[in-house]
Amino acid sequence: MTDQEIRWERTAWMREARFGMFIHWGLYAIPARGEWVRSTEKITVEEYQKYFDEFDPVYYDPKKWAKLAKQAGMKYAVLTTKHHDGFCLFDSAYTDYKATNTKAGRDLVKEYVEAFRAEGIKIGFYYSLLDWHHPDYPHYGDRQHPMRDNPEYGNENRNFDNYVTYLHNQVRELLTHYGKIDILWFDFSYNALYGEAWRGTELVEMIRSLQPDIILNDRLSGDAAINDALQEDILPMYAGDFQSPEQIVPPAGVTNGKGDPVTWEACMTLNDHWGYAVFDHNYKSAKTVIRMLVDCVSKGGNLLLNVGPNAKGEIPPASKKILEEIGVWMHENGESIYGCGNAGLPKPAWGYYTRKDDVLYAHVYDIFTSSLVVEGMANAVEYARMQADGAELSMSRPWNSAKYPNELFIDLHDVQLPDPIDTVIRLKLK
Repeated sequence: MTDQEIRWERTAWMREARFGMFIHWGLYAIPARGEWVRSTEKITVEEYQKYFDEFDPVYYDPKKWAKLAKQAGMKYAVLTTKHHDGFCLFDSAYTDYKATNTKAGRDLVKEYVEAFRAEGIKIGFYYSLLDWHHPDYPHYGDRQHPMRDNPEYGNENRNFDNYVTYLHNQVRELLTHYGKIDILWFDFSYNALYGEAWRGTELVEMIRSLQPDIILNDRLSGDAAINDALQEDILPMYAGDFQSPEQIVPPAGVTNGKGDPVTWEACMTLNDHWGYAVFDHNYKSAKTVIRMLVDCVSKGGNLLLNVGPNAKGEIPPASKKILEEIGVWMHENGESIYGCGNAGLPKPAWGYYTRKDDVLYAHVYDIFTSSLVVEGMANAVEYARMQADGAELSMSRPWNSAKYPNELFIDLHDVQLPDPIDTVIRLKLK
């Protein structure tokens, strides 16, 4: 098999799952101005230390997180074990900058793994390639670092190779202390920091030796490198198993240079920040998220939807409410999402299609008459049913449809759709 075929086979479970929970959580939940607060406000390590000293998530209960994810219909989760600020939620032997040395006093990643695994949800670890706390990570002049413009924080005597060794050591810890891990989600490469700058081949060889079945995203590679790699059958080891477009659904999905589909996942925020931001109330509605999920699946992709717990360890009530509403829809219509993908048909005017094997799912957003017209499918469908309740739908042709012999007409009885978010019709193909 080619490298791309191996990656396609390795990610089969991900294309079945389709919907996951992203969790951004760390010290930045205390200032509550988003996960990039150290960089955007150019906060020094010394000034940021107060958040480490205060960190005490007294209501942290990942069992509640896991139950909410399951209720929402999510099949996997990805937690920020270490974000760009360098703070580790796990008990690393290579740093004192970790949750076990805060008032929390325990390994928070361990509790996450146990809770989500108990709910049958696959386990993912996010790990930032950046580290604004480590003394050997570039400071002055680096376009991301909080001290990028401060000449007092020069790069003299900083040994980047020491940092890369630290990165490798921590990844080894994450993949040896918590049992089987399903996803390793790196973030992110930029400028000259990509691929072998991270000793990428060595890193992935180590990862594969520890967790042969784990799947990796594409962010060990820079954008240009991965786009070039997609054109080839032989990819660098660090190219990853799936693409991870951020805050965008690719208009036509993602394909390689030959036009073949590749596994991909759009990661999206629920509001406008990844980490908790107390002022950010610009939440997407359940309707918006559901339609975004359908958009992704119809193009052969997944949706990884983020929540940002607060400083006390709770998922905000607004986020919780949205996920619960999504869960109601997924309970009735999840069959049109899980394991489904591109239907190979033009997008209809009234909504979207998803498909799995010999079942076509019509996701109907708007109709203007009581008949749903399915173009080109007049003789292709055995029967039609409402996905939510299994009710039979008539496929009888209207008296005035003789001029449209190739179209399928489904009688919905009313122009008011049963589900204003997305009425799903299950079409069994002949």
